[in-house]
Amino acid sequence: QVQPVESGGGSVQAGGSLRLSCRLSGDTRRRAYMGWFRQVPAREREAVAVVTKNGNLEYGHFVEGRFTISKDSVRNTVDLQMNALRPEDTAMYYCGAAEWDYRLNFRGYKYWGQGTQVTVTP
Repeated sequence: QVQPVESGGGSVQAGGSLRLSCRLSGDTRRRAYMGWFRQVPAREREAVAVVTKNGNLEYGHFVEGRFTISKDSVRNTVDLQMNALRPEDTAMYYCGAAEWDYRLNFRGYKYWGQGTQVTVTP
């Protein structure tokens, strides 16, 4: 099995930028579908951005062109560049990996990192 390991995150003022990185450790011989998700207390986890089977990039409706996901299949990493951050983007961000192409459906992702906190202040 694989284990996502996140880095990045932190605190930034509204309008600022942050970059999150995720690296897969463990048995990476099989293809893994990767993406970024976020969650705030008492709310369901939601998809931020994923890379699909065909290499397409899909984003949550709230992204509105502000974030960019990129994947390096050789290094088994997926990065999330977040620009124009808003206070409502404050959440714990998780890197997820799946054995199938579940796209934005977080319930299909089996492997999760420990999460990295993103805080956006007004």
